[in-house]
Amino acid sequence: MTPLRLNDGNRMARLGLGLWQVPKDTTAACVTSAIARGYRLFDGAAIYGNEEGLGEGIRAAEVTRDRLFVTTKIWNDAQGFDATLRAFEASLARLGICPDLVLIHWPCPARGLYLESWRALVRLRDEGRLRSIGVSNFLPDHLERIIGETGVTPVVNQIELHPQLQQAELRALHDRLGIVTQSWTPLGGGRCFDAPPVQAIAARTGKSPAQVILRWHLHLGCSAIPRSVRPEGQSENLDLADFALPEEEMAAMATLESGGRIGPDPARFAL
Repeated sequence: MTPLRLNDGNRMARLGLGLWQVPKDTTAACVTSAIARGYRLFDGAAIYGNEEGLGEGIRAAEVTRDRLFVTTKIWNDAQGFDATLRAFEASLARLGICPDLVLIHWPCPARGLYLESWRALVRLRDEGRLRSIGVSNFLPDHLERIIGETGVTPVVNQIELHPQLQQAELRALHDRLGIVTQSWTPLGGGRCFDAPPVQAIAARTGKSPAQVILRWHLHLGCSAIPRSVRPEGQSENLDLADFALPEEEMAAMATLESGGRIGPDPARFAL
């Protein structure tokens, strides 16, 4: 799969490994296994509690560091300019490597601090301490504010996106702004595995429902970060290059939209 070119000129793999809910004591082995199977993008976060394992797995890889892309995120309780700078230093210490991309995990608009966190990430990038900076779960008004106030556009907005929550309007905005849409919970918790469009495509291609849905994400132009701790599952999730979804199947997948969220509403979440 051709890597995505970010709006700052850097490149990122389209499909990666999400590390949410991966146990701390198995994260390094999970990352090492994924690298051996061809993964080059790893998505972590401070709140996941496993940055140490992520860094350990990356350092142990038999692949040069410049071929791997590591993301982490600033948690909500570290928003604000100085707090974000401190949170970055803490993640750096836990990882033992410099991440390629740092995201603001949630906008938490009720806190009123996401703009100052964005200014801190811009400063870190401008100082050469970070290659790329982005956001997660930002809505259009949040994006417009940080871009309007700083002139800096995030390279990525990582959002909940799966067949039941397809985010067409937000994806279109990302396309206009040059932001990569990255899908978290891309399989939607398996809720659509038995849906007729997914089953029909799986029957035609001989692929699993998970593979069908991940291929759908790639056809939308998104990056996706499914979680899998099993080596077999990791290999399956990467095995997407030998089939495609024609226009009529993409149209059938579009009928699965229900607006159903699995995670919190970004407009209200403030934990």
